[in-house]
Amino acid sequence: MTKLTQRKVKFEWGDKQEAVFQLLKQKLCRAPILALPEGSEDFIVYCDASNKGLGAVLMQREKVILYASRQLKIHEKNYTTHDLELRAEVFTLKTWRHYLYGTKCTVFTDHKSLQ
Repeated sequence: MTKLTQRKVKFEWGDKQEAVFQLLKQKLCRAPILALPEGSEDFIVYCDASNKGLGAVLMQREKVILYASRQLKIHEKNYTTHDLELRAEVFTLKTWRHYLYGTKCTVFTDHKSLQ
């Protein structure tokens, strides 16, 4: 499927692409993908940054509750890696403050200086 999004690749939709699309659609619509939060304990936040954007996952008891992502703003593209990773954490905590305010949560990042 990702080959269809590449430049200079002719867009052809055949049986193989249709089968993969239907499988993806089926998996995204099943219950184990997203769950409702149970209480306000045991939240785990995974966040990351790249030179293109910020992303995060909120989990509870090994189930995904929410996803969040956004593109970098123009001025953020000049940030150092450390600052981008920290910005991802701030973005995440602000976005999900109504879930996380007043609770203890564990935040995971892949950047060593923030750990």
